[in-house]
Amino acid sequence: QVQLVESGGGLVQPGGSLRLSCAASGSISSINAMGWYRQAPGKQRELVATITSAGSTNYADSVKGRFTISRDNAKNTVYLQMNSLKPEDTAVYYCKQDLWTTVGRTKVRRDYWGQGTQVTVSS
Repeated sequence: QVQLVESGGGLVQPGGSLRLSCAASGSISSINAMGWYRQAPGKQRELVATITSAGSTNYADSVKGRFTISRDNAKNTVYLQMNSLKPEDTAVYYCKQDLWTTVGRTKVRRDYWGQGTQVTVSS
């Protein structure tokens, strides 16, 4: 069984910064890509940033130059450093990890999601 636990959300003023963390625990053999997504009220969930096992990153145009995704493989953790936050960044942020786990005697590859953490940017 695998669990992802997120932390770091909160209320911040425009122009401020937050750092999100997402740690995976449980029966994990290896982790492929990790990513962050967000969902604002009344909108569909959208990709924010991803990072491969080799460290290659990809960002949504709306966050390029302001957000930085990173990972610590030893801790099975992905981070999202968010700077110069704007009110339109307000959303619930979810992490996702594409990983290999063991079910019974079988190794399987699955996507796991965090529980979500609220980020509110407001003065």
